[in-house]
Amino acid sequence: MSTDRIKEIEQKIVELKARLPEHSAPVSMLLQLEELEDDLEQAKKKEKYKK
Repeated sequence: MSTDRIKEIEQKIVELKARLPEHSAPVSMLLQLEELEDDLEQAKKKEKYKK
């Protein structure tokens, strides 16, 4: 994965967090956020080992 992929995932996280209601967030949105954060963590690890 490249830094472009990392930026893409980070942007998706920002957009999703902006859509999350303050109270009673749907479980599906929270799961999607968790999945994106996991993807971001993996992408950063892969990028780190490339250097």
